[in-house]
Amino acid sequence: MPPVQLAKEEIEALRAALDDEYKAWATYDQVLQHFGPVRPFVNIRNAEARHIEALTVLFARYGLPLPKNAWPGKVDRYASLRDACKAAVDAEIENAGLYERLLRAARQEDVRRVFERLRDASQLRHLPAFQRCVARTSGGASGRGRGRGRGGLS
Repeated sequence: MPPVQLAKEEIEALRAALDDEYKAWATYDQVLQHFGPVRPFVNIRNAEARHIEALTVLFARYGLPLPKNAWPGKVDRYASLRDACKAAVDAEIENAGLYERLLRAARQEDVRRVFERLRDASQLRHLPAFQRCVARTSGGASGRGRGRGRGGLS
């Protein structure tokens, strides 16, 4: 049986999701290069890698060419860890709107499921972690705690 053909809008949604995850990974990687293995960036960069993997599985399943990550070296640098955390809060809030738009284009159940999981990880795990980072770095603390990766898609 031939693979299901995705609608043009669904293909564009997959590309937009992957580009957003690539950008997040590159941004959080840049923060780690600049500030060292600080929480929550070390954990969330690892989560972004899992998000990218979940999307690449869909690209392979539907026979779509996999775009390269064009973001390394092209993302913002931050003067302080607090600035990086504040920017990450804004990015995760924007991410919710992005996934709501992408979900409207998703017709295949597996695509919808991945988009929902990525949206939920962003809003339920990443956003609160970055909000805590802002609070932690606002009170004079360095926020340079070492993070540990977690298993699973988060």
